[in-house]
Amino acid sequence: MHLRAPAILLAARQHGETAVVARLLTEQAGVVAGYIAGGRGRQLRPVIIPGNTVAAELRSRSDSQLPFAKLELIESRGPWLSEPLPAAAIGWACALTATALPERHPYPSLWEALGGLLDAICHAPSARGWARALAGYEILLLRELGYGGGARIPEGELPEILDVLGKLGDPIDQYLLADRRGDVMAARTRLLELLGRMA
Repeated sequence: MHLRAPAILLAARQHGETAVVARLLTEQAGVVAGYIAGGRGRQLRPVIIPGNTVAAELRSRSDSQLPFAKLELIESRGPWLSEPLPAAAIGWACALTATALPERHPYPSLWEALGGLLDAICHAPSARGWARALAGYEILLLRELGYGGGARIPEGELPEILDVLGKLGDPIDQYLLADRRGDVMAARTRLLELLGRMA
């Protein structure tokens, strides 16, 4: 495997003393995991943040081997992680995508939609500007994975959007996350609590 592409960093976990295993969403290859030597070091720590857009290069000798990855920062979401609501939204969108999508299956529409959602979270003046995009992303994710019901992207104000987000919780929990929900759904509950305070 040899892949060089822009990617959205979805999740990272410690591996050994200094390395990290990251999960990345690319347009061409879908979700890919990569081993990043020195990923916990001072130089790479600001790069390996969920939500960041990176230039990724992944190499492995065979498809069964975990690729080695090199990352360069394209766009950082770090400045928004000090704000509770954007941080919760970025965390939820990335955790949901990392947990729900199978590896190495391309979903170009989800790649584009997640990038748009993260941009909206970071650049809209308030959550009222991106809550609809969040509902739209959840609906698209359900549809892309074959669980698309009759849910429609809400047109109204924040209370109506929250109502749609509330209804999407069950299919996400039941179909997309199944036995893996744990902390992932807790992140969604926290986000909806924060959004509810605005409504």
